[in-house]
Amino acid sequence: MADIALERTALYRTIWRWHFYAGLFVMPMMVILALTGALYLFKPQVERWEERTFRGLAVESPVSVKDQVGAALAALPGARFHSYRVPEARGDAALIHVGLPGGAMRDVFVAPQGKVVGIVDPEWRIMQLAHDIHGQLLIGQRGSWVVELAASWAIVMLLSGLYLWWPAGRGAAGVVWPRLASGKRVFWRDLHAVTGFWVAGLALILLVTGLPWADVWGSAFKAVRAEMGWVKGRQDWTVGGKSADDMGEHAGHDHAAMMAENTGEPVAMPAGHNHAHGHTMTMSPVTLDEIVARAQSEHLPFPVIITPPGAPQRFGAKAGGDWSVRSDTQNRPLRVTLTYDAMTGRIASRETFADKHPIDRVVGFGVAWHEGQLFGLINQVVGVVTAAMLVTLAVSGFVMWRRRRPADRLGAPPLPPVPARIRGVVAIVLILAALLPLLALSLIVLWLVERLVLSRLPATSRWLGLATA
Repeated sequence: MADIALERTALYRTIWRWHFYAGLFVMPMMVILALTGALYLFKPQVERWEERTFRGLAVESPVSVKDQVGAALAALPGARFHSYRVPEARGDAALIHVGLPGGAMRDVFVAPQGKVVGIVDPEWRIMQLAHDIHGQLLIGQRGSWVVELAASWAIVMLLSGLYLWWPAGRGAAGVVWPRLASGKRVFWRDLHAVTGFWVAGLALILLVTGLPWADVWGSAFKAVRAEMGWVKGRQDWTVGGKSADDMGEHAGHDHAAMMAENTGEPVAMPAGHNHAHGHTMTMSPVTLDEIVARAQSEHLPFPVIITPPGAPQRFGAKAGGDWSVRSDTQNRPLRVTLTYDAMTGRIASRETFADKHPIDRVVGFGVAWHEGQLFGLINQVVGVVTAAMLVTLAVSGFVMWRRRRPADRLGAPPLPPVPARIRGVVAIVLILAALLPLLALSLIVLWLVERLVLSRLPATSRWLGLATA
């Protein structure tokens, strides 16, 4: 019996140490992701507030859509028309997305009377900044790797935390709810453990549904989907901050150069047109005003984006000769994409969520949940509560660490008295490593650092808690 108890103690301490080291790296990142993620849940509301001065404008004597685009291009000499966002309500300004000569983009808001009422850099909008911090820490691809690595280790932290929480015959106090009258030490321990129990499932769902966006995992997932024949239609989520098609051979092509500079009217390419051959391009007989009218008659969920023939499409799709009308709502199961023939104006295709591959539909539901739009306000409230609990988990963990940390040590849990038998744990870690490439790579790096570097630095090893004094 004594041997069994010793083995259990060794296993508990080993998993506790994994939980501790994972938490040191994960929890600061978790606070950043929780706060930015909680803000991004309210993207529709925040953007409506941000655009409040461009809404509810006078509607007398409206100009044509073509004239609105012309006003936007006149306000930014040399700009090229990329897309038109249909106003949500009759008195709202239209959002006209244009490209500047240097490659930068601008959102130009034009009132129904044709007056430019605002010019905004889309990269500096509140929700875009929250999105870029959440996904890339504002440092591009390297930031995406850091976020993905943190998410991978967060899974380890949550699973190991659930093992440490496991009641093992204890009552509900300190397991399901914290004991509030047993002193500060017990309170902070219970607050951490109980919060971890209640948030673990929701946090794991958020972590898993965020993986398709991650650079390494998302790229591998994209390759597997292509290899297994699970691709049907365009992928409508980014990978590492880039559209899936931007990573292919068409990345970087300036299809916007096909747009007329001053009129905003598109040009349609004959079938088989090759840029290098310099074929003459003809004007589309179907006007933007006609397409806007047709898009409004479809009553698609806001925002509705109209992209003219030849312009770059959403998520890097190849430029085509048709008009594109798409609902870009964050509730992805409601998205619809229509294409209209540039020569006749007839609907060339209609793609709904139901038309996508089942794998894409699963991801779409997950992304909509992750962004807080699948079930409306309920989804947003659950997301905020999850974020609040994750911050509570980080704060309580930090307080416990500071209260028990020796002055001359990092404060890692003590090494077990005997080597732990962790065959089952090793199997779980190997499965996780196989599913999470950056976790596997980081484990290899940590093993090499401990073997080749820290083994030669005994003082550093003792401070980190990797060796006894």
